[in-house]
Amino acid sequence: MKKIIFFLLLLCFTGSYGQIAHKRKLSMLGSPFEITVVAKDTVQANKYIDLAVAEVKRIENVISDWIPTTQVSAINDNAGVKPVKVSEELMALIERAIRISKLTDGAFDISYASMDRIWKFDGSMKEMPSEEAIKKSVEKIGYEKIILDKKNSTVFLRDKGMKLGMGGIGQGYIADKIKELLYTNGCTSGLVNVSGDINAWGRQPDGSQWTVGIVNPMNKNKVFAMFPLEDSAIETSGSYEKYVVFNGKRYSHIIDPRTGYPATGIVSVSVFAKTTEISDALATSVFVMGIEVGLNLINQLKGIECIIVDDKGNIHVSQNIDIEKYKP
Repeated sequence: MKKIIFFLLLLCFTGSYGQIAHKRKLSMLGSPFEITVVAKDTVQANKYIDLAVAEVKRIENVISDWIPTTQVSAINDNAGVKPVKVSEELMALIERAIRISKLTDGAFDISYASMDRIWKFDGSMKEMPSEEAIKKSVEKIGYEKIILDKKNSTVFLRDKGMKLGMGGIGQGYIADKIKELLYTNGCTSGLVNVSGDINAWGRQPDGSQWTVGIVNPMNKNKVFAMFPLEDSAIETSGSYEKYVVFNGKRYSHIIDPRTGYPATGIVSVSVFAKTTEISDALATSVFVMGIEVGLNLINQLKGIECIIVDDKGNIHVSQNIDIEKYKP
């Protein structure tokens, strides 16, 4: 579960072009959902937002693994049994997810849903699971066991008990699809925030850029950086409220799908990219990979930047971010 650690600075008034910024807050996908659109009046703005809400529901009924009638649920139900025919949209999303898995050496893996839930972060766990239990918990995970047949448009999970879960990429994908849909329908400026997956396009009514402020989870009352967003996205993964401590070591609720052990050493990762889908998947990946390996990966990817806060409150940034430039 992600926690939003942003402050969105929105100017919700009529600008020099006779437009307004209109915001609506909802709860969707089991998470906070917020959308702001720039329009000529509230009637037009509400039409745009209604389109966005409908798009969320449409995609949810394709990619959710908790709704029994979705294509993803059908794939999971038939794991180790038979391939399942899927839409071109879902096939493409799974294919992109597998590419990210290869890029991150499995730190990101949509078959993570196959994991046994042996770690508890609700205060009930008093000792670490055994090494044997941890090893066994990830036996069914493995993106290389997701078999795609593009000719017949089918997806097959090789082993019984395997499951796909889009939690690490789905919300980012939804944010991107909302932007695409609204822009196509004439909304040339807006901002969508799906539980911390933020995509902004165009500008505010007065011509200024959308701005996001990032706080250090170890000092939530202070914004340490202010970043403009224009036709770009940001996502933050955080573990500063859901974790356990054993033998003086802090274990986050974000689990490495390759080992079954929780990520350590990091409390938040923010990734900037052109699409929220990429930001979403890479933020989780960097969290799992750790500071050094994670930043090394980000520094090799064009147009993608990263901010990491470690469990001591120290801030680490990718090579093209001058944090001093963005201090408030």
